[in-house]
Amino acid sequence: MIGALVKVGDLVLTADGGFTPSKLPRQTFVPIDFDGHADLRAVDGSVPPALQQVVLNFDRDGRLSTAGLPICQPSLLEETTPAEARSRCPGAIVGTGHVDALITREGGPPLPASSPITLFNGPRQEGHPTVILHARTTVPATQTFVLTIPIEKRAGLYRYRATLDVPPIAAGRGSLIHLDVKVGKRYRYRDSERSYVAARCGDGIFRTRGRFSFADGTIIEGSVEKACTVRR
Repeated sequence: MIGALVKVGDLVLTADGGFTPSKLPRQTFVPIDFDGHADLRAVDGSVPPALQQVVLNFDRDGRLSTAGLPICQPSLLEETTPAEARSRCPGAIVGTGHVDALITREGGPPLPASSPITLFNGPRQEGHPTVILHARTTVPATQTFVLTIPIEKRAGLYRYRATLDVPPIAAGRGSLIHLDVKVGKRYRYRDSERSYVAARCGDGIFRTRGRFSFADGTIIEGSVEKACTVRR
């Protein structure tokens, strides 16, 4: 199954992802690594509107485990480089990735900006786990992002909902155009092996649904569905 390609007005979103291994038990949850990426572009070649919020819903056949996993406090990451952030909370790292943006400027083409992304297991909020996202850009000036992403457990087709509120980039002149991330961590707790993310192949399909909201009022929604095979 392929990823999502959605066009709303002049804005095009392409997204895809996957997980390994793809052969999973039908009932038992086993460790996996999950990856995903999204790209944004304007059909006319201009800088797309600023992304303000991302809401991701994850299939009920996935499971998140944080018991015994080290926690990184957001305050430890303020004004740090990516390398410094990772060195301060190495045991809490649950994912890494990369982000690209375009910064508009008067009298010239937009400036590209980019940063590594690090995802840390964060302190719980209202009983729910969180992820702390760290990124740092240096174009046109240094700006450090330390963002708390709550992960709400839900009933129904999707087990978890993660919400990322994107702050203004470069005083509102920046627009995200690419985001990729890989999530997965194995660790030991109480003399047993654990995995931050685990999954089973309950119905043969693993679903992820996203909602992307932009500064100009545009909302894009779409789903990525990937097949899994029942492991005998």
